[in-house]
Amino acid sequence: METRSSILCPADRDEAKFNGSQKSATPIPGTRGVTGRRSGGRAGRTAKRQSIASQTFDAAWRHWKNPYTPIEQFSADQIEAIHTASLKVLRETGVKVLSPEARAIYASAGMTARDDEVICFDSDLLLELISKASSQVALHGRGADRNVTVGGPHVGICTVGGTPNFSDLEDGRRPGTLESHDNLCRLAQSFDVIHMIGSLAEAQDIAPSIRHLTVTRSVVSLTDKVPFVFFRGAQAVADAYEIIRVSHGLTQEEFSRTPACFSIANSNSPLQLDLLMCGGIIDAAKAGQMMVLTPFTLAGAMAPVTLAGALVLQNAEALAGLALSQIVNPGAPVCYGSFTSNVDMKTGSPAFGTPEYTKAAFASGQLARRYGLPLRSSGVTASNAPDAQATYETQMSLWGALMGGANMILHGAGWLEGGLTVSAEKFIIDIEMLQMFAELFKPVDLNTETLGVDAIAEVGHGGHFFGTQHTLDRFETAFYSPLLSDWSNFENWQDKGSVDSTRRANKIFRETLSTYEPPELDPARLEEIDEFVARRISEGGADIDK
Repeated sequence: METRSSILCPADRDEAKFNGSQKSATPIPGTRGVTGRRSGGRAGRTAKRQSIASQTFDAAWRHWKNPYTPIEQFSADQIEAIHTASLKVLRETGVKVLSPEARAIYASAGMTARDDEVICFDSDLLLELISKASSQVALHGRGADRNVTVGGPHVGICTVGGTPNFSDLEDGRRPGTLESHDNLCRLAQSFDVIHMIGSLAEAQDIAPSIRHLTVTRSVVSLTDKVPFVFFRGAQAVADAYEIIRVSHGLTQEEFSRTPACFSIANSNSPLQLDLLMCGGIIDAAKAGQMMVLTPFTLAGAMAPVTLAGALVLQNAEALAGLALSQIVNPGAPVCYGSFTSNVDMKTGSPAFGTPEYTKAAFASGQLARRYGLPLRSSGVTASNAPDAQATYETQMSLWGALMGGANMILHGAGWLEGGLTVSAEKFIIDIEMLQMFAELFKPVDLNTETLGVDAIAEVGHGGHFFGTQHTLDRFETAFYSPLLSDWSNFENWQDKGSVDSTRRANKIFRETLSTYEPPELDPARLEEIDEFVARRISEGGADIDK
């Protein structure tokens, strides 16, 4: 996915020493939103006595609905100016399309194919194609209550994806492996605020030709959430789709009518669609699976240095790629992707979580709604460590994405180093932030009892509310209970070892792996998947270059 470097992930520029299978009865303090488990003590008693409240709590974390009106960066006239400029770029400059098949498809729909592999777009035909896409898509998870609605006020959160490296406090930064990938799957499965599984850490100890087989098998067996599929050639995409189809127990026809995964197509900014991305767009459209078209437009580098100009380029590239999908299969599930940010003009390094990134996220929401499309955004940072910078940049990214009306948040947990590393500790820090957003999105009860007039009269002047019945009836579930934060005073914190948030996150990471339990998967389906994977490996896997 979008990273500082695409050397190890050529098909998607968007973007360990554990025993994760061990079982333990030791709960993790403060994990009310951990899947399939409630913590002991006060939270455990609350779960037993407040079953209805607990169910509502879980539902709100598993299915986000943003109650807030999106922030708008520009006026309606200014959005129209970006729209008009984008159409002019597509009509006069066009997009270089490196796939002969894609160029032929565009031409069949009335677009102009020039001799230099450039497609120029008729504005009316283009907008007619875009209008065929749905404003809302239901993605189907394998497990019960794991479906994700993408569009309208609904929001789905995805893990980090496409990172070549993994890091933790014990062993530092090192190349990703299948073990680190699988442990991240276990981690993602354990928290209800994660709804979709990204590609996590690259399993570099597995040959590229068969990597898609092993990691897709891991994702569908270790999690029951909506998975990601890399666009790494037609064979690899077809293999991944087959594993996902079998895990759901669907026929081929049913699978084509059931969006059960998603993929990212990154335009090669500026104004180019490469062979693998075109192939992936076509494959996803034919299969009826979701495709998110995300230009990687960095202002000052691959896009104009002005925010308005970068958004014009982003919009033009997004519309061009989305149109290809709708020519192949009108109504195919798609999402408008936003990843516009800026670079450090002193070094050329990408910057994330900046004011410019946040403004671009707000504006991208306006553009997506202009076309009636769901919006994808991200929670990202340029920090090299799970530190304060990583946290405040990710928080800025999330505010821009969520308050801009994003429906799909990629890289929502674990992203570090501009996408080159997934951090165990950063994953947990992000989970805390995501849980806080989930709570923020929950409606506030306002009725005669919650207004508390009788409690105010009971306490009167200068008293306190700790012992009132109004408080005693509600104190266990009144407020968000943190996973990571330590609210003790300085002396108590010091007595407990002065453990900072990064070390606490590492501890929660380890404990989560030790208590992980795999979701149910029909043994017959798993056997069929294993037979398919074994056969495809024996055949040499996939050619990921075409």
